[in-house]
Amino acid sequence: MAPSHSDSPLLFDIPVRPDFVLEAGIMRDGHAPVAGLDEAGRGPLAGPVVAAAVVLDPERIPDGLDDSKRLLPEAREGLFLDIFEAALSVSVASLCANSIDGSNILKASLEAMRRALDGLCVRPAYALADGRDVPPGLACPCRAVVKGDQRSQSIAAASIVAKVVRDRMMVRTGALVPHYGFDSHVGYATPHHRSAIAEHGPIARLHRMSFSPFKPVAA
Repeated sequence: MAPSHSDSPLLFDIPVRPDFVLEAGIMRDGHAPVAGLDEAGRGPLAGPVVAAAVVLDPERIPDGLDDSKRLLPEAREGLFLDIFEAALSVSVASLCANSIDGSNILKASLEAMRRALDGLCVRPAYALADGRDVPPGLACPCRAVVKGDQRSQSIAAASIVAKVVRDRMMVRTGALVPHYGFDSHVGYATPHHRSAIAEHGPIARLHRMSFSPFKPVAA
């Protein structure tokens, strides 16, 4: 039996920081420009899932691009500005908690990626999406890249944009309902957040009622 193919990289195949190798190979095959796709907010109990699409300028790639989770907040904010300054095109899309509850978080994340790609003012010839799944309905060919935000600078740039935009959205939400602490945990299931939910209850259209701990209560 022929061995099955996996896109999962071996540990020693993942560069210390993402590079432009995947994009360069695709462009050599005649597919340019290339967009990177990633999302932020699959795990939280509250708030939207936010996706970003970024088409980098190969001649002006910001220094220090990396998986947003491996960057300090100050570094993310600086790179966010650098990306908008240097990229050929950037687009952001989000789906709210109700949309997540109406399908599931995976489908919502992929749909947000599709919408982000559609919003680019520079039409990509190819896309690289973080994860194991290609978003359905894309307007161009796409490859799913496991740990893509650690392998591709385009995906890393998208991960930074999505993370910064989502965090800013949740900080603004926190100003409206300060007793939930969204400015610190941005919707994740921290002890502070769980304690606030236990005391005040979930917020309609903000908390994801299909997620634990809400789903058993709603059943």
